[in-house]
Amino acid sequence: MSAKRQLRLGTILHGASGNMSAWRHPAATADASINFEFVKQTALKAEEGKLDFLFVADGLYINEKSIPHFLNRFEPLTVLSALASLTQNLGLVGTLSTSYSDPFTTARQFASLDHLSNGRAGWNVVTSPLEGSAKNFSREKHPEHALRYRIADEYLDVVKGLWDSWEEDAFIRNKESGQFFDAEKLHALNHRGDFFQVAGPLNIGRTPQARPIIFQAGASDDGKKLAARHADAIFTHHESLAEAKAFYRDVKNQLEGQGREPDSLHIFQGVSVIVGQDADDVERQYQTTAALVSVNDALNYLGRYFEHHDFSQYPLDEPFPDIGDLGQNSFRSTTDEIKRNARERGLTLRQVALEAASPRPRFFGSPEQVADGLQQWFEEQAADGFIIQGGTPDTFPRFVEQVVPVLQVRGLFRTDYPGSTLRESFGLTQPKNRYGK
Repeated sequence: MSAKRQLRLGTILHGASGNMSAWRHPAATADASINFEFVKQTALKAEEGKLDFLFVADGLYINEKSIPHFLNRFEPLTVLSALASLTQNLGLVGTLSTSYSDPFTTARQFASLDHLSNGRAGWNVVTSPLEGSAKNFSREKHPEHALRYRIADEYLDVVKGLWDSWEEDAFIRNKESGQFFDAEKLHALNHRGDFFQVAGPLNIGRTPQARPIIFQAGASDDGKKLAARHADAIFTHHESLAEAKAFYRDVKNQLEGQGREPDSLHIFQGVSVIVGQDADDVERQYQTTAALVSVNDALNYLGRYFEHHDFSQYPLDEPFPDIGDLGQNSFRSTTDEIKRNARERGLTLRQVALEAASPRPRFFGSPEQVADGLQQWFEEQAADGFIIQGGTPDTFPRFVEQVVPVLQVRGLFRTDYPGSTLRESFGLTQPKNRYGK
């Protein structure tokens, strides 16, 4: 392995955990999703470990069957703006949908966050998988999968164009001459496309890292194509090393078709971890969390992936039901994997639901064993980095305090930040303004 290549780490702000019942855990902060003190301590712990970024996921539709974290949580850009003044180096990445927002507003919001944080903003681009989202935005119908990605492609063109509205040195602010800006360095976009007509220019200047880092979340073919064209990073999740390696090769190969270098886009695997003293300790931690989930909660959690389908209508202990193409216009890559796994392993509905609601962490064991797993996936090119989620509500601090030092001793992870921006943490070059000379 090249000495220059190091893995990158982020963590996800997920309340008491992405579990139907994790808020009941003895160590959990039950209102963590709306508790700013919890949020702040998580961010400061991540920065203590020199992690690259804090990631905030989001969704636009809930019902009574949603997991507790989704029912009552902070809006991403609001909470990240609050964290900007409390952190110094930690990247701040938030989710915002291209299906239910306008490019001008999005460009302005993330440019503002980049200025507030002195260059640490990241936008996680999603197209919104839940069909119910349309009901909250005065829409008659949720756009189908392929159309959502066509919209997103043009949307990203518009936002990136707006971020180029001002050249870096456009604002002169010369009090003696009275010249506030150089008009030749202000550029209107005048975009007219299939979905958007946006004149510009953006009413905020070029940001400290030229433009915020662009994440893309989603592992479908359309998602990978979008990422290869636009993104600086991908947030994905795969169950096996082989699947992760295949995804990694596919995306990196697609970059070449876009005229991009392989290291211009980082692939992050979202992983759950449990850190323990030994195997018995790890199993005890897992079982304590898993035992909190009822079958009914598990069925509700499973249903979310399938457009909130009601799985309670099927026999629990018979093979997973044939539900046809359900899920194709929702979490497509996830639902395809759930159905394939159930079919190949001959799982019952009960087994599928409980595994979905309380999956065993991908990496678990002693700090050295967790580091071993991350190192293997990194060195075998299944990931450029990882977004860490604690397998229990008190796992993340243990990861920072016990696993990160092991990775540092092995030379796999840095011991300090290389600069002050998220782009510098990622080792990515500053994009040039399309209008600059």
